[in-house]
Amino acid sequence: MSSTATAAEGPSSSRPPRRRDGPIQRVSDALNSPTFTVAELARRLGAKLRGDGEARLTGVATLERAGPSEVAWCTGSDFHAALDGCRAGAIIGPASLPPTRAPAVLVGDVESAIATVLGWFDREPWRPPVGVDPAARIDPSVRIPADARIGPFVVIGPRTTVGPGTTLHAGVFVGADCALGEGCELWPNVYVGERTRIGQRVTIWPGAVIGRPGFGFIFRDGRHQRVPQIGAVEIEDDVEIGANACVDRAKCGVTRIGRGTKIDNLVQVAHNVEIGPHCILVGQVGLAGSVRLGTGVILGGQVGVCDGLTIGDGARVTAQSGVTKSLEAGLVAVGMPARNRMTARREQAALRRLPEWIDRVRQLAQRVDALEAATDDRKTG
Repeated sequence: MSSTATAAEGPSSSRPPRRRDGPIQRVSDALNSPTFTVAELARRLGAKLRGDGEARLTGVATLERAGPSEVAWCTGSDFHAALDGCRAGAIIGPASLPPTRAPAVLVGDVESAIATVLGWFDREPWRPPVGVDPAARIDPSVRIPADARIGPFVVIGPRTTVGPGTTLHAGVFVGADCALGEGCELWPNVYVGERTRIGQRVTIWPGAVIGRPGFGFIFRDGRHQRVPQIGAVEIEDDVEIGANACVDRAKCGVTRIGRGTKIDNLVQVAHNVEIGPHCILVGQVGLAGSVRLGTGVILGGQVGVCDGLTIGDGARVTAQSGVTKSLEAGLVAVGMPARNRMTARREQAALRRLPEWIDRVRQLAQRVDALEAATDDRKTG
């Protein structure tokens, strides 16, 4: 059976009992899941259905773990082996998906489709109720919007503003003269230092530190002396900052995080850094002071960038690379020091042949020695 869908709506509201036996391995284990048929799934995704659409789905799982009541997904040909043994009730895949035992829901963008389906199954996390918890400590100069949620042990300093619909979970500290935009969410134990400006719809995960004084010292009179960091931090709209990430405030001026940028856990952004719009910084990235990132830059895990460098628009730096010179727009850089990917590949290819070349040089040296010895013998003979 084949059908094409046009609507885009959520699943039905009937929910099976929550599983409690054993560790959680699937979305359906963890949630009181909605249920819907394969045909409904295809219709709501605007997708083409290949196969029977009557089976009812109650969860999402990977190809390897999915059972008959769960939907799995396949993004490319490298999953053929997993497809052979897949027990899923349905598979979301591209139009090129080979024939499968399970019904196939064929879409143009698999990653977007599965993100939509996961959103249907996702359950809203617990948040403090609307209003101000009695255990919060808020300066009298601060006005809290009627629809804001302020959890227990939140502290807000003087002259700070909080936007409508913003949620501050337990233990959040917001210093003096800060501004939090509309629809922000700061999870437990986030620290926001004085003079920090945060835009709209910003999410900051637990333990992040925003606006700590930058790491600046001079060595005088036999000791390190701190240089005051009197600047600020500005975080633009739709930014997400991961757990235990740190964004230092500027020495002067601002440290800026551009609109739509996503920062993973345990990332360090030093003073006076400017990150452009829609960048991705993966876990344990470290940016030294005054680094500039253009639009759409992607830094893999544990990338380090030396102070004062510029990385151009759309550049990508692979994991564990060390950036010691500025990088041009669009470059894919790898290694330590980070350099053009093709250059690095040629270097690696040459290094792999180095033992062979050493042997050849040794053999040539022996032949040269033998020829020189023979020449000397003829001269003295």
